[in-house]
Amino acid sequence: MSLKFALPIFFLAIFVRFGESIKCYECNSANNSMCLDPTLYDSDTIQKYLHSTECQRSVLAVQPKPMFCRKIIQTILHKGHDPEVRVTRGCGWVKHHRDCYKADNEDHLETVCQCFSDDCNGVNALNYSLLSILTISLASIVLLM
Repeated sequence: MSLKFALPIFFLAIFVRFGESIKCYECNSANNSMCLDPTLYDSDTIQKYLHSTECQRSVLAVQPKPMFCRKIIQTILHKGHDPEVRVTRGCGWVKHHRDCYKADNEDHLETVCQCFSDDCNGVNALNYSLLSILTISLASIVLLM
């Protein structure tokens, strides 16, 4: 096999996830204030206090669905009191057709965002799968020249 084909296969082997599960941050700002805005903390503190969990396939459905990460920002409207903002991060299994959407309910407003790579519902906005695709594409282009 020529080096021209071996290197892209090598990069694919490094960056492709072989497991069926995804890791997501899991927290609720009602009992972990760091969940509100992890960007206020250094990476060591985030690693120590912001829990990342391995999401398994959903067993609630007839046909198991792949999991993904989700972040929900709720503004809870208390009658006669100031609104309270709560952030929940965790695993999801029922996908929406948009990556982010807003819902306006009677007693709260919410913004829900879903993403599909490990720990994407946390601090870093960079999607590792996008980084993988760019790296593999660049390596392939360089080798084909």
